[in-house]
Amino acid sequence: MCPVSWCLFEYDKSRDRVLEIEQAMAEPGFWDDPDRSAELIGELKSKKAIVEPLKKIRSRCDDVKTLLEMASEEEDESVGGEIESEIGAAEEDLDQVEFLKMLSGPHDRLNAYVSIHAGAGGTEACDWVSMLLRLYLRWTERKGFKTEELDMLPGEEAGIKSVTILVKGEWAYGYLKAEMGVHRLVRISPFDSAKRRQTSFGSVDVIPEFEDDVSVEINEKELRIDTYRAGGAGGQHVNMTDSAVRITHLPTNVVVQCQNERSQHKNKASAMKVLKARLFQLEEQKRRDQIEKMSGEKGDIAFGSQIRSYTLQPYTLVKDHRTGVDIGDVQSVLDGNIDPFIKAFLIGVRKGDKSDDD
Repeated sequence: MCPVSWCLFEYDKSRDRVLEIEQAMAEPGFWDDPDRSAELIGELKSKKAIVEPLKKIRSRCDDVKTLLEMASEEEDESVGGEIESEIGAAEEDLDQVEFLKMLSGPHDRLNAYVSIHAGAGGTEACDWVSMLLRLYLRWTERKGFKTEELDMLPGEEAGIKSVTILVKGEWAYGYLKAEMGVHRLVRISPFDSAKRRQTSFGSVDVIPEFEDDVSVEINEKELRIDTYRAGGAGGQHVNMTDSAVRITHLPTNVVVQCQNERSQHKNKASAMKVLKARLFQLEEQKRRDQIEKMSGEKGDIAFGSQIRSYTLQPYTLVKDHRTGVDIGDVQSVLDGNIDPFIKAFLIGVRKGDKSDDD
């Protein structure tokens, strides 16, 4: 199917699905099943995000058709530039739609919690975490996303042991889920007087910021809540009261903490929201693991596996081990240029989904 035909077909299909969901929402009893209603609302948002650019493409195609007819009837070649411009704009819109179709997961539109933890490598690993944090902050700036630091634990000598930020923006989780895993850095250590080459590891975890109505039941009796005095680099966020909050979910041993607010109440509310998201993700992962076990399939690359290597010495190269994509300009990547890796990952996931359907 040619791109134009596909565009028109996809527009009609997505528009019809939007109308179908909107009709279902108007029916009595729609909200009786929270899980089903939440699923349909998520699908509605995704479909609407595709319909609008497809509508633009359809309009541009109609304009090109009109210009071609005019040029043919009047034998006027002066509209050639305008036709090329409209075709170019339509191709850009089509690329946008193709990319949005890769972000078809039920939670892809949501904001994302990004947690980075130092792995093997001591002070080196803590410094690597600070570099990764800078990388993602630069990337979010490029995307026009907003970020909010929820928790940070400085390293003993330098860098950061762990940090959690909330990335706010359309499709934030859809993009950033590609970054989940272990990132390896190879370089000459700036902390070693002998200038030896060192390997450091940092793990990146990404979970969506779910809507308030996500169905996760938390028994308050199964929580251990600790408060402590918040602190930060240079003392700029230090509090004189125990406003920071750490919550441990005892059955799963999931621990979350928050210290960005001066109010203990607000920090507890933020920490509970993160805990809810982590527990929801944990249940989702259990279901996926069970399905894979029953079907005998190999699981996808999971959190805790090495996904990418950043080599600064003896040569410069960033290589993604899942997709094979590599970039020689390491500084560009460390400045936030990670879209090529994200796009390749999403394309690979989409191809995998299609092969599973077949």
